[in-house]
Amino acid sequence: MGLEHRRQTIKAQREQLINELETVYMDAFERIGQLDLGEGAVARLTQLMLRSREAAITPLQEEIEKPVITTPGQA
Repeated sequence: MGLEHRRQTIKAQREQLINELETVYMDAFERIGQLDLGEGAVARLTQLMLRSREAAITPLQEEIEKPVITTPGQA
């Protein structure tokens, strides 16, 4: 497997994981909206979930967007 093919495979896996995480979080937000927890509890839980989502997805996105720097002789 060539270097470019490996990069594309890894990128695709990261993108797939981001999509799966987005789905998990959207489902959780929808469930929270249907619960009778009171506004304060919903707000706190939503804020916690947003922080969790950000921590889970941002590193994956940053790695995808990172410029590719190669050195001679890499394979």
